Amino acid sequence: MSDSKDYVSRCEELGNVHISEEVLAAISAAAALEVEGVSSLANPSKKNAAKGVHVKLEEEQVVITMAVLMAYGHTIPEMGKAVQEAVKNAIESMSGLAVSAVNVSVVGIVFPAKEQ
Repeated sequence: MSDSKDYVSRCEELGNVHISEEVLAAISAAAALEVEGVSSLANPSKKNAAKGVHVKLEEEQVVITMAVLMAYGHTIPEMGKAVQEAVKNAIESMSGLAVSAVNVSVVGIVFPAKEQ
């Protein structure tokens, strides 16, 4: 999907359904944040939690790319796979679109605050 398009469109029986890429990014962000071990998304803003999520449509399938900060003490491969599954399931169940890939980059680790 080129950068100029903001919507994913589907032709349904009763008409067209347009889903904003921003909505797909928000669904992805919410699903990722529910995974144990994900501390936060990288580069989120207070107004738009999905700012660090990129959505692209390739051959009628959605590709999600996101960067996360991981909580210390979790296993990167397990957490990454859990994020991929959660995001894929959320997008497919809520939008009806097929997800071909969920690319997750772990860009940092968040350590627990020291007790005083």
